[in-house]
Amino acid sequence: MRYVIFSRKWDSVTWESDLADTLLGLLADDYFRVEVSGTEHIPRTGPALLAANHSGAWGLDGFVLHKVLLRQLGRPVRVYASELVLRTPVLAAYARDHGVVTDDPTLGRDLLAAGELVALFPEGFAGVGKDFSQRYRLRPFGPGFATTAVLTGAPVVPVSIVGAEETYPKLGEIGALARRFGLPYFPVTTPVPLPAKWYISVGEPIHAPAAARTASFAERSAATRRLCDEVWFTVQGMVDRDRERRTTPFW
Repeated sequence: MRYVIFSRKWDSVTWESDLADTLLGLLADDYFRVEVSGTEHIPRTGPALLAANHSGAWGLDGFVLHKVLLRQLGRPVRVYASELVLRTPVLAAYARDHGVVTDDPTLGRDLLAAGELVALFPEGFAGVGKDFSQRYRLRPFGPGFATTAVLTGAPVVPVSIVGAEETYPKLGEIGALARRFGLPYFPVTTPVPLPAKWYISVGEPIHAPAAARTASFAERSAATRRLCDEVWFTVQGMVDRDRERRTTPFW
């Protein structure tokens, strides 16, 4: 097993990381006016697996989510991200200093066993790569997170993010540039993020049946599928609810 975890070096924080941290705080507080609710559902100690929808052409939601959770919870959050993050100046430094995980095929099994808090986006690139006309229609969740939850017994905490779709709407893509830079897609979107209003909601934990950990392979697989589906439907319902709270996407 091979995985890479970038841990924060508290005694030698780089200026790039500090800059990213400051910019994310300004974006969250003053530009996106992020409202966060339900964080009481996240355990203050012990393991939990946060599963959020993924949206917006450039995937900024992962960084904003990490920033607000770290500030409100006061405990480290290990966020899963593509290695493409490490190609991005400033954000790469933030990722290295804040425990972002870029390569772990077990999807946090060891981290959860150690009592860590893990956040991921089960839609993967399909979530951020969908066109704006398909906004807030969640793509199927990869079942890996559910397998991890079943095997570790960690609760899955559903998270809904509304606002990222309008911040960086994906209006199209440029295949030649995607191939040139080795990207899954190169979006046609706004040159700067738009000041959409963001809502981040955290739902009640969802537990896999305890018996599934020691059940047969077939029974464990069935429990994994049920958990994956339940989390998908829960997050989609939360997204639909929070969209209705907005008078317009920008207020």
